[in-house]
Amino acid sequence: MKLGLVGYGLGGRVFHAPFIEAAEGVELVGVVARSPDKIAELARDLPGVAVYPSLSDMIAAGGIDMVTITTPPETHKPLVLEAIAAGLHVVCDKPFAPNLADSLDMVAAAKAKGVLLNVFHNRRWDTDFQTLKTVIDDGHLGKVQRAYNRMDLNEPDTVATGPGGGLLRDLGSHVLDQMLLLFGPAVAVDAQMEYIDLPAGRTDASFAVHIQHASGTHSYSSASKINFCEGREFRIYGETGTYVANGTDVQTRRIFNGDRPKDDPDGWAVEPEYAWGKLHTKDGAVTIPSVKSNISDLYTAFAAAARSGGIGPVPTIGALHTMRVLDAAREAAETGHTVDITD
Repeated sequence: MKLGLVGYGLGGRVFHAPFIEAAEGVELVGVVARSPDKIAELARDLPGVAVYPSLSDMIAAGGIDMVTITTPPETHKPLVLEAIAAGLHVVCDKPFAPNLADSLDMVAAAKAKGVLLNVFHNRRWDTDFQTLKTVIDDGHLGKVQRAYNRMDLNEPDTVATGPGGGLLRDLGSHVLDQMLLLFGPAVAVDAQMEYIDLPAGRTDASFAVHIQHASGTHSYSSASKINFCEGREFRIYGETGTYVANGTDVQTRRIFNGDRPKDDPDGWAVEPEYAWGKLHTKDGAVTIPSVKSNISDLYTAFAAAARSGGIGPVPTIGALHTMRVLDAAREAAETGHTVDITD
């Protein structure tokens, strides 16, 4: 499957291109970029890959089967709709859109055109998350009662602005999607958010969200970029055990170190031993070795589904529910009331 990448900012350069390169059944054949610095980066990072000034130009050139949209959230809808109208399969970066209504429009367009649309919830393939999922799936915790998911970064200068900006839409898309994938749909949401004033306007830069899941589990997800600390933690309480892990975000760290998954397919993403989680049960505490995981698998699975007519690795039904929970969390934080989403 020939893929075109729309955007070569931090997301396109770090979180997409390296994993597209390493995916099976996918070839990166074009990138949309306009600024001279991005074009220079492309020449260095992806020599020989065609560069286009717009999605329209890339579509007109032909020779692509699918695109990834990795531009600011407020631009997702028009670009996704343009790609769908051209009959292309689409991976849309998170957050899917600034609001649920725009997401629904994109899903309807893809269904009408008969193309595959998925959302880039890449942190479903985080190594620490996949290890946690294995612990839960293997039944070590029994029924999960409470789950805590924390991702703090000391990066106040990187808070996204604009209509689709803010930390809830950014990191919140990831951590809430992880909890929804593990414990099922939400029935009620309440939240707290903290804001900062930026030249582009008031923006949320810290949040805590409580989800009541239909399964009976309660999950608590939080993130901050303004509290001068960094930390990644899962703390999961079940009827027969507790699991605690402090991950290192190993795949992102390796990318920033200049490594590429295509150069180390067998040893790409295993958490270092000091970050391995511990399972606490009546028999004591045992260390759980990290499983292997690779974000490239998202693209491998997407290309396979596009060829076969499957639903893909991140079906839009789950992505739409994540959008609904994000909207509910913002409403809950603004009103101070729990938001019921059972209808």
